[in-house]
Order: sequence, then structure tokens, then C-alpha cells
Amino acid sequence: MLLRCVFNIESKMDNESDREAIIEIRSGDKEAYKIIVNRYMKKAFYTALGFAGNFDDAADLSQEAFVRAYRAISKFDIKKPFFPWFYRILRNVCLNYKRKKRRLQEVPIETVQCNESQSLEKESLSREVWNAISQLGVNEKEIILLKYFQRLSCKEIAKALDCPIGTVMSRLYYARKQLKEKLKRII
Repeated sequence: MLLRCVFNIESKMDNESDREAIIEIRSGDKEAYKIIVNRYMKKAFYTALGFAGNFDDAADLSQEAFVRAYRAISKFDIKKPFFPWFYRILRNVCLNYKRKKRRLQEVPIETVQCNESQSLEKESLSREVWNAISQLGVNEKEIILLKYFQRLSCKEIAKALDCPIGTVMSRLYYARKQLKEKLKRII
């Protein structure tokens, strides 16, 4: 309960800070956008990595999303949180990238380098999990990435995807089911 309260306070503070920065950006202060970029660049990169499957493209895609968001900042509703709006831009950038590449099968997500203390078995398991995630459909992969890697609640995912919470819960159920099926041989 205390954690939820702290998270809500931090979330409200972030939203207020985002609003202040956006007001400054709209009044001509381009440097204020650094606050937004610094706050969300890690989330954006890892989200793009989930779509793109490699670090270089993920960096390019997340940067492109920030550029597009900056150009469209006048369309942002200041009363709403920034990240769900930005996420939709990022998602569209990533989906457009995938369409341009005309890939039928996605490239497996590269495994993040393990610490030396991690065993080869853990590295192999990690690779298998990422491979299984990369084989999911776009909607299923997106839900898994948002829920387990971005650690968003179903309500936050619903806002980011602009869909009902029931749809999120349904997609999450089927995505888990598909992932479990793909991982059956290693479990």
C-alpha cells in the first residue's frame, strides 16, 4: 500500500514536471525538451528494442519518436500524462519501420550481455525466452513488453494503447498462453 502511494505521488510529480516542461517548450524554450527526453529515453529505447530486435535500430527508432513528438507537441493535451501519448507515437514509428522492412518473420531480439557471474545456462535460457517473445505476433509481443519489461499496469497499458482494459487483459491472457506454449520444450 505504501509503495502504491509513493508510486502515485512520484507519478503525479512526473506528470506535473512534464506539464511544466511542455509549457516551456511551447513558449519557445527548446532546452526544456531535455527534461522529457531524459525522463523517457530508457523506456523508449527498450520499447523500440522489443519491436526492432537490435540495438542500433532501437536507438534510431526511439530518437525518431522523440523528434516526432517534439514536432507535434502543440497537439498534446496538457491535461493528460505525457507517456501514453508519446508511446503511441513511438509505437507507430516502430510499426512503420517494420512495414518498410517487409519482414514476415521477426529477427530474434539480441540478448543483453550477461555479467560474468551468470552461468551459460542462464544466458541460454534468456536467449530462449527472448527468441520465444520475438516469435509472438505484434499485439502479443507489445503486451508482454509493456507488462513485464516496462512494468505498466493493465490500466496504464489501456491508456497507452487507447483501448479498453478488458481488451488488454484478454490480449495479456492469450500472449501468456502463446509464450508458455513456445517455452514448453525448455521448461
